[in-house]
Amino acid sequence: MDQDLKIRYSDKDLAEFRKLIENKIVTAKVHLDLLKSAYMNDGNNGTDDTSPTFKAFEEGSETMSKEANTQLAIRQEKFIRDLKNALLRIENKTYGICRVTGKLINKERLKLVPHATLSIEAKNMQK
Repeated sequence: MDQDLKIRYSDKDLAEFRKLIENKIVTAKVHLDLLKSAYMNDGNNGTDDTSPTFKAFEEGSETMSKEANTQLAIRQEKFIRDLKNALLRIENKTYGICRVTGKLINKERLKLVPHATLSIEAKNMQK
């Protein structure tokens, strides 16, 4: 039997991971849409008739929150991209194999971080 076939997750395991990842992608896209809609919102909270000082504070707060939302949206887009790449690895039957050690990444780790490409052992070596 080919050596590569022994060091991979079974098709049954891969199918379970696929379902987990697809669900995470759906949730992540919902969160991304919420972030984008918050960013696109003009943020007018009816401060037109309040004091200029408060209005300046409000605009500063709005700018900070837009920047924070933009950063969160960028991270969310990267997360979705990483999850989609994990689906490709499932297709190639290379999912769950540490890119440094070549060993299987622990199942529990993959359930928590389904887009992981490093085992804990390899991650600790990077520190």
